Amino acid sequence: MEQQPADGTRFDVVDPATEQPIGAVLDMGPGQATACLDAAVAAQPCWAATTPTQRADVLTRAYQLMIERTDELALLMTLEMGKPLPEAAGEVRYAAEFFRWFAGEALRIDGGLMTSPDGRSRLLVTHQPVGPSLLVTPWNFPLAMGTRKIGPALAAGCTCVVKPAEQTPLSMLALLGILHEAGVPDGVVTVVTTTDPAAAMAPLLADPRARKLSFTGSTAVGRVLLAQCAQTVKRTSMELGGNAPFIVFDDADVDEAVDGALAAKMRNIGQACTAANRIYVQRAIAESFTAALVDRMGALKVGRGTEPGVHVGPLIDGDAVAKVSALVADARARGATVRLGGQRLDMPGYFYPPTVLTDVPDDAEMACTEIFGPVAAVSAFDTEDEVVARANDTEYGLVAYLYTNDTRRGWRVAEALDTGMVGLNQGVVSTPSGPFGGVKQSGLGREGGFLGIAEFLETKYIGAAR
Repeated sequence: MEQQPADGTRFDVVDPATEQPIGAVLDMGPGQATACLDAAVAAQPCWAATTPTQRADVLTRAYQLMIERTDELALLMTLEMGKPLPEAAGEVRYAAEFFRWFAGEALRIDGGLMTSPDGRSRLLVTHQPVGPSLLVTPWNFPLAMGTRKIGPALAAGCTCVVKPAEQTPLSMLALLGILHEAGVPDGVVTVVTTTDPAAAMAPLLADPRARKLSFTGSTAVGRVLLAQCAQTVKRTSMELGGNAPFIVFDDADVDEAVDGALAAKMRNIGQACTAANRIYVQRAIAESFTAALVDRMGALKVGRGTEPGVHVGPLIDGDAVAKVSALVADARARGATVRLGGQRLDMPGYFYPPTVLTDVPDDAEMACTEIFGPVAAVSAFDTEDEVVARANDTEYGLVAYLYTNDTRRGWRVAEALDTGMVGLNQGVVSTPSGPFGGVKQSGLGREGGFLGIAEFLETKYIGAAR
């Protein structure tokens, strides 16, 4: 369960609130990454042969250990990626729930038996583990995105090689230790830490022994990985970019809609693929909604996530701040009005203040790309047909949100929105019991829910003569 031996090269992990190192980990290359896959391949037969109850027990113990160590895991997460401690603690609990959920799913892997129509044979359908799996996780939810992939892989009987983002390897290494303590054998889960993921993972993606890739990250990188996986026809799950519309109709409760917008926009400092990226408010209530949103966002305290009362921590790095700043400048140049924030804060760390823009045109760059920061882009609309067309006018289709007190309208619009998930009168859709995933260029497959484990199972049909 340890990291595989490396040549001694290490890289620093930096606290984005101070821009100072908080630790160092191995900078692994292709040889060390291949050694991790070798370990996973060697461990696959024994792990696949474990009983569903054995796998469920291990995942349940891992869940319990995470809950017991919520405070220390949350502190580690806050130090390496910046989110405030209460939010980090919430992620630890959310992440642990994936282990508890998939402990149950391990016991429910089903199949079927029927007699052929001509009565001459029996048809048996079974499900077996895909095999050694490559799991690539992002920095914005360093524990939850790990458990959402590792949980179903282990429950299905698959070994796995995990490649965390270089900004947040410490959380994944802590999780590796918990899995070891919970009873996961050596080689079943290994971790590749690297500053050059393309080089380190290339031989694994080309290796036919690796049978599955589950990736969470940008659409641009996802396209490249899909092309690489095509060479060995790997099973793939892709959780890619988003451009979530947040629609508020004039019959909605404004206070509830503002609460939902804050939840959908400011989770993880806006650094989430599910973040509300385009906020559309029906014209009759646009000003009252915006004024309330400005008041609420203006009251959020900015600072280091370890400080009491902080709601908004730093962005992940300097490039993130530069991107958000450029998107705000572009929107202003195209006619948007800054109602709150809009300028980088003059303080150490990668901070950007809560910002509200109104009259954001559809041709602004932030209307067609993920903002990934604490910027709310608001624009007005007039009719239902208009806002549905604007919401669907994107290559992405991960999640959408809508607020209305008209039940028929709610169902009608939810069905018309071209996304894999819809939050109807709620600003958070993520839950271990729900199938998370998108359509169009937001991804392939589903994570969580009853469908999550199916991504790590192959279907086998056996025809037996009677």
